Amino acid sequence: MLIILATTTLLLALTTALPPTCLHHRSTQFAPSPADLFTCPSASWPPGPGNLLTPQLPDAELQQIMSEISPVRIQAIIEKLVSFGTRNTFSNQTDPNRGIGAARDWIAGQMRGFAETSGGRMSVSVEGYVQGVEARVPFPVRISNIVATLRGESDQGRVYVISGHYDSRVTDVNNYMSDAPGADDDGSGVAVSMELARIMATRRPAATIVFMAVAGEEQNLYGSNFQAQKYKNASVNVEGMFTNDIIGASTGDDGTKDPNTIRLFAQGAPTTESRAMTSTRASIGGDSDSPARELARFVVGVAINQYTAMDVAVIYRADRYLRGGDHLSFLKAGYPAARFTEPIENFAHQHQDVRVENGTQYGDLAAFCDYDYIQRAGKVNAAAMWSLAQAPGTPRNVTIDVSVLTNKSSFKWLSSNESGLAGYELVWRPTDAPFWTHVIAVGNVDAYTVNLSKDNVNFGIRAVGTNGYRSPAAFPFPG
Repeated sequence: MLIILATTTLLLALTTALPPTCLHHRSTQFAPSPADLFTCPSASWPPGPGNLLTPQLPDAELQQIMSEISPVRIQAIIEKLVSFGTRNTFSNQTDPNRGIGAARDWIAGQMRGFAETSGGRMSVSVEGYVQGVEARVPFPVRISNIVATLRGESDQGRVYVISGHYDSRVTDVNNYMSDAPGADDDGSGVAVSMELARIMATRRPAATIVFMAVAGEEQNLYGSNFQAQKYKNASVNVEGMFTNDIIGASTGDDGTKDPNTIRLFAQGAPTTESRAMTSTRASIGGDSDSPARELARFVVGVAINQYTAMDVAVIYRADRYLRGGDHLSFLKAGYPAARFTEPIENFAHQHQDVRVENGTQYGDLAAFCDYDYIQRAGKVNAAAMWSLAQAPGTPRNVTIDVSVLTNKSSFKWLSSNESGLAGYELVWRPTDAPFWTHVIAVGNVDAYTVNLSKDNVNFGIRAVGTNGYRSPAAFPFPG
């Protein structure tokens, strides 16, 4: 067996030298596994123009943002959320010390404190509605979301959302009397949303970033569905959304540890597409080029490096079996969205009454959280959110000419007049490669022809900023 020496220099050299097609992004040292070196059937075919695509490393400002994420603060947030006893959706909403109302008010107060450091750029609101009786709702209940909006400096209309849910549960989802600590599910996600809000409040992103803590997730994604539909009804341009749900532990139920990997679940063909669009997508091999998966590819390009010390394992499905998360609400509203989750779940620590049974401790307790791991998960999120907000928007109306038989490929897209736009790049990969492998700078144009057959590869168009940040790629449809 080939042994890869885990020195930083060698790892970076291997990562750079290998075509991105070969990188599974699953080794614990952020470099190809030994098997990757010899199992790259699509790495050399087809040959084509352009340079091998390399990851986008964080600039000095993003490095500073990531360095400010504190495991101590994350722990304090989670322990404070646990201290409210239960945060069940149906628990007390007026008691100042126990129940979901106390948690709501504390989170909102913290977010407002962060907003005070923003020079007026961040605003905080508590938004919600009364949910009527349904299958998991025995009586009408108010669902409240805490929403901290950091307005962009140059493109306020383009929005990126990060969220965690602050409600919790035990074995019976409607048991609102027993303690439901909810440390991992989902105090961990709320802690990352809050910590990034604190740090980014003092910065000036180009686009708008929204930091949310939503409720009603355990019943039926009520809070996130309300927020997503509110954005949709107002025609808000949400170009990316991430939910962080169960990102608090790095040890599985069998004791396996994986402290340097986070999963990212990304849906395939959007369920909101028309039947004709879905049929076209299938016919041209675009099943794996949905907006959600382009968002995931973007994360891989900006968040796997020595600064996050994390691998991102992209899972090509919307979520785990029998489970769901708040990103599904945004997907249903037609927005690109994906879910971050820890690598190996321990189901004794989720959706369980707090108890000891046959010597096993059950319950979602703070003692089971790995705060250094959550910090690294926060760095992945910071890299993704900041890189999205600083880049130009994803190109629109990208089409590929299929009117004639030719071994060349021609594209058109809607040129943008947004400030800070330097131009565009054409990216491509073999059809069986999971991530973009090659890139061609095409300039500040709205059309381009490349001497490479569309029959053999998948293409995308991405925007490039004068600051060097790049947008997610847009997959071209026939037009």
